[in-house]
Amino acid sequence: MTIDHFGSMPAGKVIEIEREFQAPRELVFRAWTEEKHLMKWLCPKDFEVLFVTIDLRVGGSWRSGMKSPLGVTYVMRGIYIEIAYPQRLVFTHQWEDNTQPGHEPGHETLINVTLADLGERTKMRFKVSGLTTDESRDGQAQGWSEAFGNLEASLLREQELR
Repeated sequence: MTIDHFGSMPAGKVIEIEREFQAPRELVFRAWTEEKHLMKWLCPKDFEVLFVTIDLRVGGSWRSGMKSPLGVTYVMRGIYIEIAYPQRLVFTHQWEDNTQPGHEPGHETLINVTLADLGERTKMRFKVSGLTTDESRDGQAQGWSEAFGNLEASLLREQELR
């Protein structure tokens, strides 16, 4: 299924995660949109981010690779659909070429990230829509939840450096 990048897509199976971070909204937004930040957190626990490239503009692309503890490399990519600094980011997600369970090469999903300003804290609402199987939904939900643990630790380290 291909997403109409200027419209919408069927919801399919959905992941919704809500988290609060002890960091200002602008910093959380930068953590989603700057390569140096994404290198620190854009993978599940015990994985390693190998690279991140970003062309941050509507219609621009992003791409990232990560390696599992077992040495398996996963590469994902997408297109930015909406960028509303610092409150909203919408982009596609697609696995490039992987036959591991729960990964569907070529299938695009849509990710919405909404950030609410709570002063020195930020509430993040994260939604993935368009997943086609329970296995894919459950695997990605676990992976993203673990990545958000990495994001929280990264944001705390960044705050300590200020």
